[in-house]
Amino acid sequence: MKEKITIVKVGGAVVEDDEQLSMLLTNFSAIKGRKVLVHGGGRKATQMAKSLGIETQMVNGRRITDGPMLQVVTMVYGGLVNKNLVARLQAHGVNALGLTGADMNVLLSHKRPVKEGVDFGFVGDVERANGSALHQLIEMGITPVMAPLTHDGNGQILNTNADTIAAETAKALAPYYDVTLIYSFEKKGVLSNPDDDNSVIPVITREDYKRYVADGTVAGGMIPKLENAFDAISAGVACVNITLATAIDGTHGTLIK
Repeated sequence: MKEKITIVKVGGAVVEDDEQLSMLLTNFSAIKGRKVLVHGGGRKATQMAKSLGIETQMVNGRRITDGPMLQVVTMVYGGLVNKNLVARLQAHGVNALGLTGADMNVLLSHKRPVKEGVDFGFVGDVERANGSALHQLIEMGITPVMAPLTHDGNGQILNTNADTIAAETAKALAPYYDVTLIYSFEKKGVLSNPDDDNSVIPVITREDYKRYVADGTVAGGMIPKLENAFDAISAGVACVNITLATAIDGTHGTLIK
């Protein structure tokens, strides 16, 4: 029987809210056994860019990453946010190590091609995650803290969606562990009514998902999150849960089947 591992992805809205983040890190530290933390940080990157006089451009909720913006996200994701999380986990007794995809070659990507006239710049689409390298690290008693940055193998850092990194990491570790993937954010789960925080959909199947997209119940950034969740399930991840950042024990939120 495989040992259990829990992968928690925390969104940028939680990262910038110290009260929510403190609770999440306390709960994450209390998770028994092996674990991985994957983080976003887009709002902090936007704030930093503004302070530096760099314009933020978004298309359908996705960041255009030109040269100056790549410097910002590398600094914020790989430095400011990542190392703050590592330091705070150390204070909780968790032996954490911050990683980008370039470290130990754990996440290799290619630059996203221009599509429908949109050039996202230095944005990476993941080709593969190095489950063997992560497995070796984890078996040393280390908890990886993964930033939303990858590389192309030719020296280029790429900005990469954190939900995708979480799903690809979960898929890569599935041959080694019984994997639970938790997407934690500022809502209690996937909501049937965006204006009602208590309208959590307890379970979503693929058939449900298609229906919810068609009728508009699921829209915006929740679509790629759910697509990543279903990809992970198809690749052997045992459980995917979307829940509130302060409720990552796996008994709340929306279960993806």
